[in-house]
Amino acid sequence: MSDRYTEFVNSGFGKQLAKSLGLPQPVKLRRYQHGVDFIDGDSLIGASARPGLAEAALAVIGQSSGKIYVKCDNPDAKALTKQQDYATQDFDVVAPDKVKTIVFDASGIENSSQLKSLYLFFHQTIRSVSNAGRVVILGRPPEHCASTAMHTAQRALIGFTKSLAKEVGKGSTANLVYVRSGCEHKIESTLRFLLSARSAYVSGQYITIASEQDASLPASWEQPLAGKTALVTGAARGIGEAIAGIFARQGAHVICLDIPPSEEALNKVASKLGGSSIAADITANNTATKILAHLDDLNSKLDILVHNAGVTRDKTIAKMPEGWWDMTLNINLSCQEKLNTLLLEKNIIPAGGRIICVSSMNGIAGARGQTNYSASKAGVIGMVESMAPVLEEKQITINAVAPGFIETEMTAAMPFAPREFGRRMNSLSQGGLPEDVGETICWFANPASSGVNGNVVRVCGQHFIGA
Repeated sequence: MSDRYTEFVNSGFGKQLAKSLGLPQPVKLRRYQHGVDFIDGDSLIGASARPGLAEAALAVIGQSSGKIYVKCDNPDAKALTKQQDYATQDFDVVAPDKVKTIVFDASGIENSSQLKSLYLFFHQTIRSVSNAGRVVILGRPPEHCASTAMHTAQRALIGFTKSLAKEVGKGSTANLVYVRSGCEHKIESTLRFLLSARSAYVSGQYITIASEQDASLPASWEQPLAGKTALVTGAARGIGEAIAGIFARQGAHVICLDIPPSEEALNKVASKLGGSSIAADITANNTATKILAHLDDLNSKLDILVHNAGVTRDKTIAKMPEGWWDMTLNINLSCQEKLNTLLLEKNIIPAGGRIICVSSMNGIAGARGQTNYSASKAGVIGMVESMAPVLEEKQITINAVAPGFIETEMTAAMPFAPREFGRRMNSLSQGGLPEDVGETICWFANPASSGVNGNVVRVCGQHFIGA
């Protein structure tokens, strides 16, 4: 469904009117386009003293076609950059009027007084971020810091990043990446995602790269999932269809699963993508057997499992029928646990495998009339947290996305006022698209994302509640 308000305030008259009345002015977001560089413009780099991640970041950013500018006073970063063969400008000069990305290495901040380096850098540079730009701050996971003072200072980066994301404006985003010492070589997949158009609706988030699993760079960043087999539940429409489409675009064979009443739509999706389909109720006792038989026919293991199938049955707890509670918890949570257990016991998911779950912002913030749904989606987060260390030993990762207001058939059917409220209650002042969820899931699925395990990333445009 089109967002007519956003279209209006991006017109000549609408832009002037919104500005004069102080109304939200959402900017059209930059999303993936084939053939467009992952950084569509120039980059600006800064760092605190003793930068530990600048070299890894420069190695990634240096693969883009834009120029790299350096703005910092510390000699460590200067010396590091001078050793690299990048198209840098003179040091310590005023940055260009506009850059597409800013990356600041805060990994060397060891105490609270050194947080001043954030102010000194961003006070001078934040206005240079262009429309739909990207800001990424790099740090060390607080729980892995060597001292309490460093733990304190690194934890402060979360509050700074969330606030900066609310200030940067113009359809731009700001996110934080914590990288455990020794995992510097695993940063590329995450940095490419956050600096690119693929992360259009991800803002104010922090991601931890701490897993010691083996890293594997894809042969092609355009098709990193080539040769992989992925199962997407709830794939007949909406977010599931978008996930399946992006998986196929990135080279995977996609097995699309949905309920028998949706079989016609399901088969159309699978046929369009060159994939295959399973019409089955995910809660049925024989569905797991059907999945195993289908994989046997393909002569394939299951490299990627996406738990997307879900249902809502909304009533306040006092008025909710018992069957609605049971159905919601079973589809959204219990059957996922059972399928995970079965596939892992039978070694169907190999080393390097990915399990990705779809939670919800309501599993974080709660919602009136959704005690069942919110409990199930909070349970999904608990499943990710509890399974991550177990799967670490098997060289498998598990992560989750938590979508906010996403433009689907369901939200299009909402009354006007709640729909507009949902769209504007985030830092980007607009709803997300199903492809925003799909792109985030495909980043988790990337073979180079082996360092990312046990994360929950909110695809919500930095929702004002719970984000």
